[in-house]
Amino acid sequence: MKKLFNKYSIALLITSIGLSSCVKKFDPASYAPSLNINGYTSANQIAPTNLVARWGFNGDLKDSLASTTSATAVGTSFTPGLLGQALQGASNAYALSDVPAAIQNLHSFTFSIWVNMPENTNGAVGLMDMDNNQSGGPGFWGSMAIFFDNGATANTGVLKIHAFNVTGSPAGIDGWLGGYTVNNPWGGWINVSVTYDDSTSTFVVYYNGASVGTSQVAGFAPLNWTAAKKMVFGTLQFQTTPSLTANTGAQDFASYQVGATDEVRVYNRALTSIEVSSLVALQRRGK
Repeated sequence: MKKLFNKYSIALLITSIGLSSCVKKFDPASYAPSLNINGYTSANQIAPTNLVARWGFNGDLKDSLASTTSATAVGTSFTPGLLGQALQGASNAYALSDVPAAIQNLHSFTFSIWVNMPENTNGAVGLMDMDNNQSGGPGFWGSMAIFFDNGATANTGVLKIHAFNVTGSPAGIDGWLGGYTVNNPWGGWINVSVTYDDSTSTFVVYYNGASVGTSQVAGFAPLNWTAAKKMVFGTLQFQTTPSLTANTGAQDFASYQVGATDEVRVYNRALTSIEVSSLVALQRRGK
């Protein structure tokens, strides 16, 4: 009887081991359908031939599409990001880069940037900006400034965009977009995207993939950024040291993005609303 019990015990043990091995080999991901948003399964599938600049901030400050273009850290570091690592800002800190030729030569465009920042209580905070050092002109605002203005609350922010179409010349025209009151911009990853169609002088501003405003700026086209030399992540053009414009310096009403910045992408055309929403949704899911 004892021998029979041992025989069955051994058989049961072997069966259990076999089942255990099967369980370990089972991969639920292989049976789950892949994420598909409007026909895209990866952010890199969206307008890949139109992507002309990208800062992923994965341990370096390089534009991954222009190996010769790398930013200089001024008080910044790296931190866990939306995808991989991100640029970590601080008070009086920013990353300063040469403007890649692909951006200098843009006509239509899309800028997309992710930030994770605390409540804006210290003045207008630049997420990114591009210089506009106008010799003999005002040159106060940059050529492409994306920022949160004063007037924030614990649950809302005031989003503004400023574009200028002839960098370095007083002959250009300002394009002011905003301020748009957006909800819950603090303490988590948010995306701001801006598109511009040079054929119609039309801007569209997106917050977390949804349009918050469309503006047609009469006489803005044709876009000319060929004289743009520097761009900055983490503040506005006049907050750098030295200032990116000779016409003004640091302002009391402005401050620095002390949170994280990630996945700055620039395209050479205006993405459609479906493309922008798909890009944001996929990146938020790490795709």
